[in-house]
Amino acid sequence: MPPSSAQPDKAATAAKPRRRRGEGQWALGYREPLNKNEENKKNDDGLNVRDRIINVYSKAGFDSIDPADLRGRFRWFGLYTQRAPGIDGGKTAVLEPEELDDRYFMLRVRIDGGQLSAAQLRAVAEISRDHGRDTADITDRQNVQYHWIRVEDVPAIWEKLESVGLSTTEACGDTPRVILGCPLAGVAEDEVIDPTAQIEQIYEDHIGSPLYSNLPRKFKSSLSGCTSHCVNHEINDVAFVGVRDGSGEAGYDLFVGGGLSTNPMFAKRLGTFVRPDQVSEVWAGVCGIFRDYGFRRLRTRARIKFLIKEWGAEKFREVLEKEYLGYELPDGPEPVLDPGVRRDHVGVHRQRDGKFYVGFAPKVGRVSGSRLLRVADIAEEHGSDRIRTTADQKLVILDITEDRVPSITAALEAEGFEVNPSVFRRQTMACTGIEFCKLAIVETKDRAATLIDELEKRLPDFEEPVTINVNGCPNSCARIQVADIGLKGQLMLNEQGEQVEGYQIHLGGGMGLTQAFGKKIRGLKTTADELPDYIERVLRRFQEQRKDGENFAAWAGRADDADLK
Repeated sequence: MPPSSAQPDKAATAAKPRRRRGEGQWALGYREPLNKNEENKKNDDGLNVRDRIINVYSKAGFDSIDPADLRGRFRWFGLYTQRAPGIDGGKTAVLEPEELDDRYFMLRVRIDGGQLSAAQLRAVAEISRDHGRDTADITDRQNVQYHWIRVEDVPAIWEKLESVGLSTTEACGDTPRVILGCPLAGVAEDEVIDPTAQIEQIYEDHIGSPLYSNLPRKFKSSLSGCTSHCVNHEINDVAFVGVRDGSGEAGYDLFVGGGLSTNPMFAKRLGTFVRPDQVSEVWAGVCGIFRDYGFRRLRTRARIKFLIKEWGAEKFREVLEKEYLGYELPDGPEPVLDPGVRRDHVGVHRQRDGKFYVGFAPKVGRVSGSRLLRVADIAEEHGSDRIRTTADQKLVILDITEDRVPSITAALEAEGFEVNPSVFRRQTMACTGIEFCKLAIVETKDRAATLIDELEKRLPDFEEPVTINVNGCPNSCARIQVADIGLKGQLMLNEQGEQVEGYQIHLGGGMGLTQAFGKKIRGLKTTADELPDYIERVLRRFQEQRKDGENFAAWAGRADDADLK
C-alpha cells in the first residue's frame, strides 16, 4: 500500500544527512565545556594552583584541598593522589575517586632531555630520602617519580628542585609534558644532530605558558638526532627526528599523532624538513592545532592522534603552515632506521670525543633516593658531572675516561646496577601498578622483578633481544602494544574458579622497520602465578622454531596460535 499524503516518505527521511555532533573544538566555536574536566579548566587555569599549594594547602593540610584542585589542577604541577593501601583491583573501576585516594601523593619531576648534573641528581635523591620514604622510579618518559609525598612538604621540595634548575611544572595534566631527548645528545659518535638547544628553547618559550596550559589532554614531545631512535618517535604526539637534507644540512623530520593506550596509533610523517631555528615555533604550531582543533567532548578521544586520523597528514601540514606558521616548510628526507639496533644505550660505548659512556639497568626502573645518591657519588668519583635518564627506565653516565671504565663498572655493579645485564633485565619494563596507581588492576613492579629472576634461572643462555613490558591496566604506560611480549593486567579466574591477578598477552609488537602492534589471540592470557611458566614456554618454542636470523616478532607473526599458548 503506497504511503498516504499524511505519512512521511520513509526512504526520503532515512536519506537525510545526520547532523554531526560537535567534538568541542574551540576553533569551530565550541567554547562551552562539554564535560567536568573541561569545566574545571575553564573555571581556573591549572597553573594557578601553585599559589594555593604554597599559601593554603601546605599550611592547612590535606583536608583543606578543594576537590577540583586535588583531582584536577594538582596534576599541572606533577601531583596525583596515590592509591590508598588495601584496595584490590576489582574495585578500581567501581569506587569513587575519593574512595581510592590516599592522603599522600605521587610527584613527578620532569627531566627534559633526560639530562642531569650530579648536583641535580643529588637533589632529586635527597628529596626522595627526606620526603618520599626513599621511593624513586625512573619512568619510560625519562622522569623520576616519587611516592608518599605530603602536601605540607611540597613547597620545600619545589624550592630544592628549583635551586638546581629542575621543576615539576606541567609534569602531568592536560599540558605539554616532559620533552624526551636522547641521553647521548652531543656525545654520540654517529649522532645526526644535537637537539639540546632546541629542547631548552621549547622549554623556555612554552612550558608554563598559559597559551598551552589548557590542552584537550596530555601532549607528549620528543626531539632526537640519535640514530638508534631511542625516544620512540613513532608513539609521541609530536616528534622531531634528526635527518640531513640533500645538501647535507642537519635538521628534523616531523611526525605527529602517535600514542598507545586503548586505541594505539603510530605517528604520521608530515614529510617536512624543519631547521633547528624553526623547531620552537613549529612545536608551538602543532601544539596550537591540538589546543584549537583537538576533540574536547570525550576524554577518550581527546588526543591529537584522533585529529590526525580524521584529517590525514596532508591536511594537518596545510593547516600548520597556513594558519600557524605563515610559511611553507620544504619537503625533507625520511630518517634512516636500522631494524636490529637496541634503543636503550646500555653498556660501555665510545663517545665522539674519545671518552666513554656507561649505560646501566636498574631492575624495571625501581631505584631509591639512597641508591641515586650513590650514582651521583660514583659519577663524580670517576670524573663525570653528567648523568642521563633513558626512555627505557635506564641510567647513563657520560664522560668516563678509558682507564676509569673498569672501576666505574665495578662500582655500579656493587650497588646492583648492571652494566652487562641479561636480556631479561635489560629489556623488561613495568609501570607503577596497583601498589600506588589508582587506575591499576594488578601488581607490576615486583611481579616483573620476580619474572626477571625466574627467567635468568630457567633460560640462562637466552640472548636474543626480546622486550617484555608489564602494565597494570589498559592504558599502556609501559608500552605493551609495541613490545615483543606485552602483558596487560586484568582479573581472571584460575583453575579453582578463584578470581586472581592475571595478564592478557600481546605478541610481536615493535617499532622501527618492524613497526607493528602486538597481536592478541582469543583467550590468550595467564594468571600472575603462571606467568614465568608461560614466558619460558613461549621463548623455548621460539628457540626451537625460529629460522636463521629471525627475531621474536617475526616468529610470533607466523607461528601457529597453538605454539603461542
